[in-house]
Amino acid sequence: MHWIKTRQEAFYHPVLSGKLHCGSGEKKEDNSMLPPVKKDRIISHLPKCFSPNAALHTKDGFHPQVQAACQVQKSRTVSFNIAKVIVVGDVSVGKTCLIRSFCKADFDKNYKATIGVDFEMERFEVLGVPFSLQLWDTAGQERFKCIASTYYRGAQAIIVVFDLSRVSSLEHARQWLEDAMKDNDPSSVLLFLVGTKKDLSTPDQLFQVEQEAIRLSEEIKAEYWAVSSKSGDGIRDFFFRVASLTFEANVLCELEKMGSRNEGDIIRLTDSTEDNHTPAKRKPNCC
Repeated sequence: MHWIKTRQEAFYHPVLSGKLHCGSGEKKEDNSMLPPVKKDRIISHLPKCFSPNAALHTKDGFHPQVQAACQVQKSRTVSFNIAKVIVVGDVSVGKTCLIRSFCKADFDKNYKATIGVDFEMERFEVLGVPFSLQLWDTAGQERFKCIASTYYRGAQAIIVVFDLSRVSSLEHARQWLEDAMKDNDPSSVLLFLVGTKKDLSTPDQLFQVEQEAIRLSEEIKAEYWAVSSKSGDGIRDFFFRVASLTFEANVLCELEKMGSRNEGDIIRLTDSTEDNHTPAKRKPNCC
């Protein structure tokens, strides 16, 4: 993995010309320039959480207003944009493998530490609407921490990764989250705590570590997942969940900003409609 030389290189790449937030002055993807979304990246239903005890929300479907808005949106040329997702955690916990397992369907046992920051762009179609995740893979080594941290700002989701076979990496998860939050609004970011290398743990070991991980997830209001990049166990479900929840948050943000006051308008957002579909009482990133 190679360090990105400048932020401008990332943000002005032809494929990365979409906006990163739902602010009114930011760019969106020009979907006319892109090939169709792959069939295995189409999301028509909200994926289930990994554990109801540590989930951002446990509803079976997307927010009703999101579903209604998408029906309207499908007939338009503008999409609901790109979400910036940063992936943080100790060195060698498997951040790069986690991303590559999903984006490239590849697992490389010859581990090479990320130098600085790298990223992947993954395109989806959610409820018939184009949507992309920009996955920022950050270095876990202390000497590159200052470089990686410059890319934390503006995240709509933060994935904190730890190694299920290495308890110390879970203990460090809180610090990684605190560092990532310094440049983000805590009320605007969706959090995920992900245990990797599930295939290396015995059932007893996994149970013990998961109890600690779930407790931490509840405390920091994050959604917990356990996956294996090597076997692929849980990888697709996890990233589909991330894409779905960030998409939902983005749409709710757009609807809130449009703020129609007409009683019969399907995109009207009021306090009475903001129920448990809004993940963990976190506001969509509207900065």
